[in-house]
Amino acid sequence: MRLLFDTHCFLWWIAEPERLPSAVIEALRSTRSELYLSAASAWEVRIKTQLGRLKLSEPWERVVTREVSQNGLRLLPITVMHTDHLIMLEPLHRDPFDRLLMAQSKAEKMHLVSGDSWIHEYAGIDILWK
Repeated sequence: MRLLFDTHCFLWWIAEPERLPSAVIEALRSTRSELYLSAASAWEVRIKTQLGRLKLSEPWERVVTREVSQNGLRLLPITVMHTDHLIMLEPLHRDPFDRLLMAQSKAEKMHLVSGDSWIHEYAGIDILWK
């Protein structure tokens, strides 16, 4: 299963995994799962840390490098195809990072690991959160 982290879920995975449902943790730990972090999430974390809205216990680069080397995390760039899917989403939610993650998960046929309940309002977004 190909899993794309929503930003908050990635932060929970690395710092507070107990906040994730047990089924999500099981899927994330499965050797059959491919874990992805979007460039959009990296951008969001950088903005929030720069604005003082997010504090990390260690440098962001170290976190990502560790997850890539130890847990096989894959980095997902933003492509033109993703932006094409972005404009197809209904304007139900305004957060540009969340919208881009939904577009990426749809374009790449991935499950989005997200605890945001409003995502269920969007048709065609496969969500892993149970």
